[in-house]
Amino acid sequence: MMDYDKKLIAAALEARRVSYSPYSHFQVGAALLTGDGRIVTGCNIENAGYSPTNCAERTAFFKAVSEGIYDFSAIAIVGGAREAAQLELCAPCGVCRQVMMEFCDPKTFRILLARSEEDYQEFTLEQLLPMGFGPGNLGKERAQP
Repeated sequence: MMDYDKKLIAAALEARRVSYSPYSHFQVGAALLTGDGRIVTGCNIENAGYSPTNCAERTAFFKAVSEGIYDFSAIAIVGGAREAAQLELCAPCGVCRQVMMEFCDPKTFRILLARSEEDYQEFTLEQLLPMGFGPGNLGKERAQP
């Protein structure tokens, strides 16, 4: 997976460049790997009202779902201050983890938190959202329209 992980991280780094973050100046990029090998990217999009702000991870998921894609295997996330010399490991917020829980198997969905293509850590959704609540708790299978 190493080469594909690097490609995914590179796509997240590229997505970070178009972040709309005029208030926090904290730019985040995400690259979502679909079950069939496509990459869907997203960046954080801030709003002066703050609560309408959307995270990079959700932007990627919502773009994919709006195109009829519901099968995901991994996401790479990169983030840090606009002028940072080095990025930090940027974990998804609770809302983004909940969105992942809606569409992904928590035992197998991989989350790559990266500073660069060579410097990253891998987690499963289950590790970042233990005892998560999802479709299975409602007697439903993973999201498929």
